[in-house]
Amino acid sequence: MTLHDAMVKLLLDARQPLNARDLSEQINTSAIYRRRDGSPLQPDQVRARARKYPHLFTQAAGAIGLASWGDGHPVRSTSPSLQGEQALGPIAHPSSFPTGSSHLAAALLNPPAFRPAGTIDLIVPNRPGLYAIRVHDTNALPEPFKSHAARRGHDLLYIGIARQSLSIRFLSQELRARGHGTFFRSIGAILGFRPLAGSLIGKGNIRNYKFAPEDSRAIIDWINTNLLANWVEFSGAHAVEESALIREHLPLLNLQGSPAALPELFSLRAECVRIANHATG
Repeated sequence: MTLHDAMVKLLLDARQPLNARDLSEQINTSAIYRRRDGSPLQPDQVRARARKYPHLFTQAAGAIGLASWGDGHPVRSTSPSLQGEQALGPIAHPSSFPTGSSHLAAALLNPPAFRPAGTIDLIVPNRPGLYAIRVHDTNALPEPFKSHAARRGHDLLYIGIARQSLSIRFLSQELRARGHGTFFRSIGAILGFRPLAGSLIGKGNIRNYKFAPEDSRAIIDWINTNLLANWVEFSGAHAVEESALIREHLPLLNLQGSPAALPELFSLRAECVRIANHATG
């Protein structure tokens, strides 16, 4: 666990901003993060890490909070499905929408609802839903994808559906490389990573390539640093809404169902498939 991951976890647990001294003491006591030389973490190091990741943290009146809290304070959910002890959380949880709700698209793509990808591991529900992924700054994208984003005039990368579990499909597969995530394979490819040569030889699915463990960790670090995510839970099927959102908003890295699917992404994924299915790259 990195220092900023540890800070995020403790802030989520505390549900309120904390000063750097409290954060450093809690990290040292819990041992969820240790410096390489074994020396105790100092408050100045916590403040420096918060400054380095302004899309993750805010600093105001001597306290450090999560950027996803907006004004630096936890947000009370008004969703009727989150009453009682779950009503007060570090962020407003996505509401549940019935099939065909006209509010679903607005909730999914509402900019203030997006959270840094590195802060969501403990809050993505084990429920069906739609999810959306944005990039914090399109300049972080390599060419030609940065230029494509500029031409489209938005930072939306991907819209997907989790028919059974957002925690499994969206978080584990798409953002954490546990399983076969379409988005993860795409973002890894455009960042310049390639699967091991021949790694799919003899496998049942010749297209579900994976990256080497160290490359997957590098991709996850990039995701946590640069991407924002949001989701909405639902009851019922929303494949029609997913397709309509993709056609209307043209996320940069959606291929299936997108009238503006990028040929460069097709080519990169095809190259990865070729490498994984041949003994030499």
